[in-house]
Amino acid sequence: MRVRNKPWAAEKLAESTQYVVMEPADWKGKWQERFGNEQPIHVEIGSGKGQFIVEMARMHPEVNYIGIERQTSVAVMTLDKMIESGLKNVQLLNTDGENVADFFAEGEVDRVYLNFSDPWPKSKHDKRRLTYKKFLRNYEQILVSGGEIHFKTDNQGLFEYSLASFSQYGMTLKQVWLDLHKSDFEGNIMTEYEAKFSSRGDRIYRVEAAFPKKETADSEK
Repeated sequence: MRVRNKPWAAEKLAESTQYVVMEPADWKGKWQERFGNEQPIHVEIGSGKGQFIVEMARMHPEVNYIGIERQTSVAVMTLDKMIESGLKNVQLLNTDGENVADFFAEGEVDRVYLNFSDPWPKSKHDKRRLTYKKFLRNYEQILVSGGEIHFKTDNQGLFEYSLASFSQYGMTLKQVWLDLHKSDFEGNIMTEYEAKFSSRGDRIYRVEAAFPKKETADSEK
């Protein structure tokens, strides 16, 4: 995402402690305390300009949402939407989403969203794709048993790669949409990218994939 540099963005983020968590590792295992409730936690990795995460928080006040965006000049756009919304169930991390296992305890997150991630189209760059097995291990670690990834993209190659990656990892493909906007799916919240791609007729792909249930001491008896 190419965005003009905003030299003041970092300072604004640092001052907005109501919405922005500058040291997310300090809250590892304590995110419900941060929100002040025991609601489930959903995390979007690569929240962009924030349309998806803020609208999801507005639509589902019974869920706590955390958006992770690495680019400071982009994250500040999400912050503006959060401030305007006045919502209490959404927080922002201006950091690299690759490191989620450093920020969340095992089983602390109920769902992960990956929306329009960088496709890294060259085959030699497949290890950088957010659906590569290394990242899947991180998501599985922070998710509850049987937790889900909800993934959307306009890139057919990345979608096919991700379906294979999920399957090879042992995940269950619960639902797959090959043309989301021509389906009967309800409650879809579009990202800025999604609105742009859809308006020009591009197909949007979506999948809900679940990790295997984690074995417990009781299940092993």
